[in-house]
Formats: sequence, C-alpha cells, structure tokens
Amino acid sequence: MVKKVTLLIPLCLILSACATVEPPLQPFLYIENLPPALVSSLSLEERIAVEEAWREIRLGRAAKAEKILLRLGPESPAYFVGIGYIRFLIDDLAAAEENFKLALENAPDLASARIGLAQIYQKSEREEQAFSEYQEALKVDPGNDWARQEFKLLRDKKFGEFRDSAQAYAAEGDQEHSREAYLKALFFAPDSIEAHLALAEIYRSEDRADDALVHLKAAADLEPDNAQVLKAYADALFGAEQYQRSLDLYENIREMDAGDKDVQARIESLKNKLGIFELPGQYGTIAGAPVVSREDLAALLGVKFKDVLETPAAKPPIIVDIATSWASKFIIRAASLGILDVYANHTFEPKKVVTRAEMAEILLRLIDYLKGRGIKVIQSFPPEKIQVSDVPPEHVYFQPIVQILAYQIMDLSALKAFRPDQSLSGSEAIKALDILLALIR
Repeated sequence: MVKKVTLLIPLCLILSACATVEPPLQPFLYIENLPPALVSSLSLEERIAVEEAWREIRLGRAAKAEKILLRLGPESPAYFVGIGYIRFLIDDLAAAEENFKLALENAPDLASARIGLAQIYQKSEREEQAFSEYQEALKVDPGNDWARQEFKLLRDKKFGEFRDSAQAYAAEGDQEHSREAYLKALFFAPDSIEAHLALAEIYRSEDRADDALVHLKAAADLEPDNAQVLKAYADALFGAEQYQRSLDLYENIREMDAGDKDVQARIESLKNKLGIFELPGQYGTIAGAPVVSREDLAALLGVKFKDVLETPAAKPPIIVDIATSWASKFIIRAASLGILDVYANHTFEPKKVVTRAEMAEILLRLIDYLKGRGIKVIQSFPPEKIQVSDVPPEHVYFQPIVQILAYQIMDLSALKAFRPDQSLSGSEAIKALDILLALIR
C-alpha cells in the first residue's frame, strides 16, 4: 500500500509569494513635504489621500503610493511631484526627472520638485545642475534646513575641487586652465575673495585690465574695510588710467591708516596727474548756501565734470575781476570752454547770484559742449509739449528753460511755474548738476 504524503507549506510562505515586492528605499532620498499653501487649497479628502501617499513613499512602498496618486489624477497639484518621488524610489531616474519638471511647469515655485530634481542630479553626477536646483529651492523656501545643508555641502565640495585645480594649474604655469577653474569655483561660491583676487591677478598678467577690475571691484564690495583688497583695486584703477576712481579709493584707505606713507605718496601723485589741488574751504560751504554765485557755479562745474571737461586749447579770455576769487582757476576753465560768459567789459562778476533762468542757460551750454564731444544726452519729453505758466515764448530765456525741462534736470512748481528770476540755492545747483551727470553715465 502506498502511503499518502501530505506536504505542509507554511502559511507565511504562501502569503509572501502573493505579496507585492517593493523595491528598497533609496538610501539617501529625502522626501520634501508639499508647501502648506498648496495643501490648504485641497479638499479634506484630497489632503488625506496626499498624506497617505507621502507616508507610503517614505516607507518605500512605491506601488501603494502610486495607486493613491492615480486616483487623484494629474489634475492634482501633488500628482507629478509624488510620481517623481515614486520613480526615484524604483531607480527610474529619467522618468523621475520628467515628472518633477512637469510639476514645475504647473508650479515653478514648488520647492519639493526642485529638491527632487537636485537629488536626481546629484545621483547622476550632474552636480552643477543639482547646485542650481538647491539654489532655486532656497529662493522659494529660505527656511528649509535640509536644502540649505545640502546646498552648503555641495557648494563647499565643488568650490574646493575647482580651487585646488586652479592652484595646481597655476603652479604649472597653465594660466588658461587656471582661469577656467577659478571661474567655475566662483559659480559655486561667488563671494570668494580668494577666487576674485586670483582671477584679477591672472587677467592683469594677460593685459585684460577691464576683466581684472570687475573681480577687484567684487572683492572690494565684499570686504569694503579690507585695506589690502582696496589697495589692489586702487592700483589696478591707476594702471587703467582711471585716476579719479583710484584717488577716491586711496583716500578711503588713508582714512583707515593715516600713517601709510605709500598711500599718501600715491594720493599726491594722482592729484598731480589730475591737476587737483586741495579745494578751498569755500567749496565745502556751497551745499548749504541759500544762494549760489557765479564763482560757486564755476567751481561746481570744474569739480563735478573734471573727467569730461577738456583742457582749453585756445588762450583764456581776459578777465579783470577774478584775481582775488577763490575759484579763479575754475572760472578760467569754464569761461574758456564757453560754458560761462565773460561780459563785454571783460568782467565776470564772480559774486553775482545766479537765477534759475541763468542756470537753465548754463546747463544747456554744458549739454551742447558734451554733445560736441560725442556724449549722448537724451531728452525725456519733446520741448514743444512743455507748458510754463510764467515764461512766455518771447521771454529771453524761454528756449533754454523748456529745453532743460525736457531733460528733466530742473522742474516746475505745482502750478507749472518756473520762477525764472528766483535765485538758486547751493543744494539746488548741485542737484541739477548731479542729474546731468547721471544722464551721461
């Protein structure tokens, strides 16, 4: 007789054979929550479904999470982000990337999609793109500690790699590759003084002064109290023949260390090049003066427009009444260039108060001079459209006034009055000249 043999299969094995096998959770995958503003727009049922889907994703149960999201459908703002994380879980990075990008098409400020993309790029060794995505995520959600930590770690890692490469290339005398590596380093750490100064040195050695100045300015802006950085910037400006800007910087440095003899010597050298002498004390009082005189205005023109006013080629005009004026050298220059008038009897009348109408004419002469030198000055409005209640067309200063108003250098009162015979204060004269300076820069 043949015995019957009964095979007992444990229940647990049967159940395990029928269960869906989930892929293991990616070891470094971080699942970012949806923003509260987005979740609050969902119905209660949708919120519960999203919470459940995110819980399943965090547990690594991709299939269960996907079923929930499929019920919600692509119309749900959670759909593409969730599917992106699910595809990431099963290591389908191309599909994950596609879904995160679809999520961003619908909501460009979705930090969770940015963080998902950043992790994909890190895993696929596209670290520059990962860095950019973390950067964008932090713009949207600056309080995201996890994204900030990953961003900082990636920034420090990549900056260190490129800086080390740049230094190695420099040691070999390979300036081209050193420059490229430092530029890459700055992509990851644009606030690196070290990289900016190194690049400036490379550009100066290549006679690319403008490029060197860009990086020296960036370094000086980052550390405005660093005298060594300011000295390097001031020296480069001097080499580029930007003497006034160099002088301004050296004077700032002198305030930090009044005993630096090299700085003082460079200041004196620059002043000699620029033909600048210590301004008389009267110049400093102009800003607070209730009225501005012709000699005050000559000094303001000479100082503020020193970089654009030429040295007169012709003999200076004969002026018989400025020998004792503190502003005589400025008067001679402005008069020689035709910006300020000398009267028929060879007087200048340096103490005469300037009216608003006279200021308009002087400004127009200055603009005509600048245009003659090829400097563009563009009007904001057509002069013929301007209406002035107290200056009729037959007024001797009508044309200069409407022209200057068209440049928006001077203005009208609320009642459209220009007040042509009213005197001009020092601060008003300075304001008008500063507006013109801004127009030509």
